[in-house]
Amino acid sequence: MPGLKELAYVVYEVSDPDAWEHFSVKLLGMQAGERSHSSLTLRNDEKAHRWILTKGPADDLAVSGYEVDSDAALDNIVAKLRAAGFKTTEGDASLAAERKVGRIVVTADPMGNRVELVTNFANAPTPFHSKVLTGKFLTGVCGAGHQFLLTKHVSQADAMNFYHDLLGFRISDRIVAELAPGLVADAMFLHCNPRHHTVALGEMPHPKKTHHFMLQVTERLDVGYAWDRCLKAGQPLEMTLGSHPNDQMLSFYVKTPSGFAVEYGWGGRQIEDDSTWQVKTYDVLDDWGHFNPARELAWLQQGLAKTNAA
Repeated sequence: MPGLKELAYVVYEVSDPDAWEHFSVKLLGMQAGERSHSSLTLRNDEKAHRWILTKGPADDLAVSGYEVDSDAALDNIVAKLRAAGFKTTEGDASLAAERKVGRIVVTADPMGNRVELVTNFANAPTPFHSKVLTGKFLTGVCGAGHQFLLTKHVSQADAMNFYHDLLGFRISDRIVAELAPGLVADAMFLHCNPRHHTVALGEMPHPKKTHHFMLQVTERLDVGYAWDRCLKAGQPLEMTLGSHPNDQMLSFYVKTPSGFAVEYGWGGRQIEDDSTWQVKTYDVLDDWGHFNPARELAWLQQGLAKTNAA
């Protein structure tokens, strides 16, 4: 049955909108959209916006907006949510106009994250243009990108009940990996379109509601160019270049001005046919790379010390 289409947009509450505009436009290649005294929208394709920044102290995820492909499908999801005990509220015309959608229903996931389910997400009146990309961002039927949400001690079963059973996300795969003795990362990866995953749900030490948002580009060189821009600007890195075993995307992670990360990648796997897709569990987070920069610097310094001593 038709249902959830894509991650349409996210809303972040940020303390420094100017730093965010420089970060997203100059370093990542997005395009600034509408501005007001308290908000800024950002685009990565023809849609009216993909990120909405509102000024405030939280420096964290405020809203996840998911597009549903019809009113009937939205009604079906709402009925499931209400039957399962989740509160849903029909958004008014003012909120729908602000989000540039035809209809909007507001609810919250088990972690307390605000979720907006929308229909008829509008395009912007002007074409998308990046001042730095050689290609473009991979969106279209794959939506804006993906996000990794921290479950914050909510059981995986409860989180999966909301996203898988009620919203209709499908399981891509799972990673259960020991990060350090006694510290295990356990993440479920879910999709609703050909993108390998639109949402990942995991428990790991992190102060924010979200670990990262992923932007995917169509040209491999744009990953290298963005890497260089971030290094030259002194933007703090979360993880160096590398690749995960499940989506196999070449990517790096850079910290946003709010402290969580953006994964910037190219070449990720797509799931074209659910009937033939095999769900797997992986025991490592990365095939190669994705080192913490501080750890990599320590290794480099150790190597130089050994070379100098030889």
